[in-house]
Parts: sequence; structure tokens; C-alpha cells
Amino acid sequence: MGERTAPSGTRADGKRRAIVRAALAEFLDAGFDVSVDRIAAAAGVSKVTVYNHFDSKENLFRAVVSGQLQGALAEVERQVEARLGDSDDVRAELVRACRSWVAALTTPDMLALRTLVAVESRRFPELGEAWLEHGPNVVFAKALTRLNDRGVLHVADVDLAVLQLAGLVLSPHLVHGRTPGKRLTDRLIVTGVDMFLGHYVRS
Repeated sequence: MGERTAPSGTRADGKRRAIVRAALAEFLDAGFDVSVDRIAAAAGVSKVTVYNHFDSKENLFRAVVSGQLQGALAEVERQVEARLGDSDDVRAELVRACRSWVAALTTPDMLALRTLVAVESRRFPELGEAWLEHGPNVVFAKALTRLNDRGVLHVADVDLAVLQLAGLVLSPHLVHGRTPGKRLTDRLIVTGVDMFLGHYVRS
């Protein structure tokens, strides 16, 4: 028996978007244990329709996480892809990109979703995969590779470098599930970029 194909077409796409919107709100309100019946009711569809589109609650959760990350990081990706890799002022462009990155991932909903992912990953490790799949590597790895190829940076391990950049500029804002304030946020970003470049700029 072959894999079931999710419904397609304009009407089906509208239902899928409604389910994802409702699931986001319900997951943030009640956690992963919220029932599919409750999600379906909030979306105005049947429980069967939810399963037709996503097959399981885990798949629906992954769709919520990936959709939120893709939406939040779209502008960051645009900036990085358009400017960072070929920039003659890497520090300025990296600071700009990291400001957008931090702003995108520290909205109340994104902080709450990240906390939910962290909590539920203890029971369901696979649920954290969606966060990692659409995380910082996707946004910055290509640009750092390009800067490495141009001889601007010397990065032996791009994936490690991206994690280090995240640790310097993003992680401090996620420790307590809230941002540390505008002035300290910017200081953390600027000094984090300087520390990163201090290690990786080719001498």
C-alpha cells in the first residue's frame, strides 16, 4: 500500500493554512498534549481533515515549527543571501544580519515556541529536528562558505562556526525566554560579531 497523498488544490491549501494557524495557537496555549479534536475545532475542520493533511500530530507540530521559522527568517535570509557573502564590509553586514536574526527569533511567539520545542524534545527527540532543520545553518552557512572561498574568512568547519555565531549573538537572548533589553541586546550582538570575526578573519 502506497503512502497517502495530502489533499491539494486551492480549497485544500486554505484548510491546511487554517489548521497550521490554529495548531500554533493551541500548542502555545496548552502544549503538545493538546488534542487533535481541539485543534480541528479551532481550525473549523474535522479531525479527519487534520489527519488527511498531516497524518499525525507530530507531523503537524513539525509543520508549525518549520512554517514559523521560515516566516520569521525570510527577511534574514534575504539580507544574508543578497549582501553578506559578497560584502566588502563584512563586519557591518554581519552586524545587520545578526540584528535581524535576533529580532526575528525573540518575538513572544517564537520564544514560546522554542521553549515548547525544548520541553517536548525530551519525550519526542524527533520534534526538535524541525527547529534544527530550519535554524541558523540554513541562513548563514552559504554566506560563510562564500566568504571563506573569497579568502575573507578562514573557516575550517562552517557548521561549527554558525553554532559559535549563534552562541555569541543569539543564545544570550534565549536563556530566560525573554530579551535582555534594547541596549544590552545590541551590545551583545556587536561584541559577539567582533569576537567571531576576531577568530575567523584571515590574517
